[in-house]
Amino acid sequence: MTQRDQLYEGKAKKVFLTDDPELLIVHYKDDATAFNGLKKGQIAGKGVINNKMSNRLMMLLEKEGIPTHFVREINDRDTIVKKVSIVPLEVIIRNIAAGSFSKRYGVAEGVVFDSPTIEFSYKNDELGDPLINDYHALALKIASEADIAQIKKYAFLVNEKLKAFWKECGVTLVDFKLEFGKTSDGTIVLADEISPDTCRLWDSKTGEKLDKDRFRRDLGGVEEAYEEIMKRLSAHI
Repeated sequence: MTQRDQLYEGKAKKVFLTDDPELLIVHYKDDATAFNGLKKGQIAGKGVINNKMSNRLMMLLEKEGIPTHFVREINDRDTIVKKVSIVPLEVIIRNIAAGSFSKRYGVAEGVVFDSPTIEFSYKNDELGDPLINDYHALALKIASEADIAQIKKYAFLVNEKLKAFWKECGVTLVDFKLEFGKTSDGTIVLADEISPDTCRLWDSKTGEKLDKDRFRRDLGGVEEAYEEIMKRLSAHI
């Protein structure tokens, strides 16, 4: 597999073309951002942890019947993935009130929901990724009804599987963000990453935050939290 020109650089990753038009190489950076890029910094070793964690969790989900873009890990920071057309919907599944949900609706952080809830936001940096619903997505021609139904089905299934996995690790899955894409044949697959950047992960006993909230909220111990969550994952996968 030969890496070619850079296709894209985002807040946390670079994406490169390869000599296979159906495959890309994703490179994970240590750069960290929050609040739509208003806060910037570095988390040492984050790229390695996010790459390896995301790949292992995607392999786990593949075994559970959830298709993903993952193909093969090349090294600590680089992974081959299927080339997909990203559906511009950020999909947020919440099991417990936290972050923007608590702030937006005045619900105390830590309130456990009777059942998981789902949110969509329009993936558009210029607009600040506004919340939208199914009807907005259809009006904006972001996705079809069939696409939305499939994405919801996968998102809740991902939640079910990851909640159970993290529970084994002594971790509570509070909420997380997913992105989906379409392969060249139109198949919807899980894309982007699953990591402490995109999930809220709390120690099941102490409630200690083991995710990017430590960076967002200036709690300190950011690198240590990422290392701890990777250590727990590695003990179970």
